[in-house]
Amino acid sequence: MKPLLLIGYGNPGRGDDGLGPALVDRLESLELAGIELLSDYQLTVDMAHDIASFEKVVFADAAMTGAEPFSLTRIEPGAPLSFTSHCQRPEGLLYLAQSLFGARARAHVLGIRGYSFGHFSEELSPEAARNLDAAVDFVVDHLLVDQVV
Repeated sequence: MKPLLLIGYGNPGRGDDGLGPALVDRLESLELAGIELLSDYQLTVDMAHDIASFEKVVFADAAMTGAEPFSLTRIEPGAPLSFTSHCQRPEGLLYLAQSLFGARARAHVLGIRGYSFGHFSEELSPEAARNLDAAVDFVVDHLLVDQVV
């Protein structure tokens, strides 16, 4: 089993909604060992196969409300709301990975607090950019050394 997969998702063309992919971009630039990175606009059922190869999975997304600069929440597998190829929830992907591939990955959602959603922009708000910096530091300082996940 591989140690850690981080999936960043969201729409980079919709302001702070792009925080998940922005996290992946920043982490890719650091060329870190011990973590695999995946980025997409949304979670899809085929990601269940990716998840099945890992001990730990972190789903990184923008959060419209909640803790600043980010929150980390443990999640468990849960039946998908639908079996479409789009609009999956992290719990549903864990369920599919477990049901189809026998996966037992420990998983968390990293919700990075955003503020500016709904407009067409590839720029993060200044507040969201600061929260992204904190999330990058957290991944490097804690997740990669197995202190949290």
